[in-house]
Amino acid sequence: IEKVEGKDGIVKTRFKHGIVETTHPSYQAWTYAVLLSEYNENIQESKIELFPCAYLHNYYIKENDPLIDKVYFDYLNHAPVYTKGDVLKLRHFIKKYITKPDYKEVLYKIDNGKIRPSKSLQDSLLKMLDGNQEFLMIDDQKLAYETALSLANNAFTSEDKKILIVEGGPGTGKSVLAINLLVNLIAQDRVCQYVTKNSAPRYVYVEKLQQKIKRKVIEHLFKGSGVYVSAESNEFDALIVDEAHRLNEKSGMFKNKGENQTKEIINASKFSVFFIDELQKVTIHDVGSKEEIIKYAKEFGAEVTVMKLESQFRCNGSDGYLSWLNDVLHISETANFDGFDFEYDFKIFDNPHELYELIKEKNKMNNKARMVAGYCWDWNKEGKSKTDVHDIQLQEYDFSMSWNLFNSTTWAIDSESVNEAGCIHTCQGLEFDYVGVIIGDDLRYENDKIITDFTKRARTDQSLRGIKKISKTNLARANEIADNIIKNTYRTLMTRGQKGCYVYCTDKNLSNYLKQRLNHMAPKINRKEVQNQYLKAAEESEKYNVDKK
Repeated sequence: IEKVEGKDGIVKTRFKHGIVETTHPSYQAWTYAVLLSEYNENIQESKIELFPCAYLHNYYIKENDPLIDKVYFDYLNHAPVYTKGDVLKLRHFIKKYITKPDYKEVLYKIDNGKIRPSKSLQDSLLKMLDGNQEFLMIDDQKLAYETALSLANNAFTSEDKKILIVEGGPGTGKSVLAINLLVNLIAQDRVCQYVTKNSAPRYVYVEKLQQKIKRKVIEHLFKGSGVYVSAESNEFDALIVDEAHRLNEKSGMFKNKGENQTKEIINASKFSVFFIDELQKVTIHDVGSKEEIIKYAKEFGAEVTVMKLESQFRCNGSDGYLSWLNDVLHISETANFDGFDFEYDFKIFDNPHELYELIKEKNKMNNKARMVAGYCWDWNKEGKSKTDVHDIQLQEYDFSMSWNLFNSTTWAIDSESVNEAGCIHTCQGLEFDYVGVIIGDDLRYENDKIITDFTKRARTDQSLRGIKKISKTNLARANEIADNIIKNTYRTLMTRGQKGCYVYCTDKNLSNYLKQRLNHMAPKINRKEVQNQYLKAAEESEKYNVDKK
């Protein structure tokens, strides 16, 4: 193990296929314990105490070993480290906190505890900017964060630009990292901004923050991606680009300003970090990609670092649901074709009224349940000021809803928003506890295949503007573009819920297909029954041993 200068809690060691940087073993053990305490329901309700330590059974401590260097003392105090030859010390540590056997009851409770998803970013931002670290980062998140800070500090003191690309799917902590970086760099008095193409997250953050900070100050921190057309070179110390896959080529209302948003951001900043998930491109104008970032980085002679986030914090803490969804929507074949192995509440409804009633019931808890829909119904601009305008019409069930007509900027947090449906543009980049998704006629199931149909999109939808023109000269290319965008849209909508996703499909074949995919999943275990059986067996075993004595 080698010490890594300038990166908190990071060491360099031989791992996997060579020498790599990773988190210190004590940092790993400590953060795992904290996260279990925060997110495991059984630990909280049973008041189980956790005392972390790290055991490196095949590692020899040598003189002045970097493993126990003073820079790691804080984490070593949180979680002491034991190495080869420390068996007696480890035994003493365990005996200090565990005085009698429990026949694995606690372990069973922890392993089978329900996951309470991560704290909502928009609810915690105010505390974060007030100097509190609201989110602990583990493994690849912590490494990406420290790498970003290291690259930023190097860029501030050199003439060469630095660029970091962070890839990660829904819920891997991209936005959490972005905000943490913003908080840290602001604390260093650096000139930096948080950038998103989608305005919805920015407006939500502004609404939350203006309780303590002047609106003009907040608005200066959060910017759209098209404001750097005329920026001077290195005008900013750092630009933190969230949802970088949403970057456009041209800027402005008529897409006639500038050359390329990615290029303009790199030009404007000494250090640029791009958080990206190319499976969340949802409009024809979304051109942000890793390849494009690298291309423009070369033009500026900038050093590029690429990292990937794996740890999942949405959808009850597992990426099984996300992999299953990719397979179900025919986005990619995955190992989760037969389902996901954790308690995520996923249901298919035959009646939209039943779906809506459940969302309203869930919303009573904390205002974190929302209805969303594919953009297959026109957004009635003329009826913008009328309360009785119902854009989404499902006549078969006498069901109707309005798009978010009055509060498109803060729809995600407004108390009355449960009465209106959001679209991809008002919910991407945000999260809820539960989401109800209406899938329109642009996604169907025919001849054992998922079919997308861009002709069923609403006339007012700008996501596929220009696709008909492309189809006249190259129909195959138009269908390929539309297929990716429509599937990505529903994938994004169906991953907004941390605890559950409920779906109604206008296409009955698609509804039956989704039910079939759910039915193929292994039956859920009755955990309470299994636990009772296990405890009964343990009691009988203990009684037998007593009788034997």
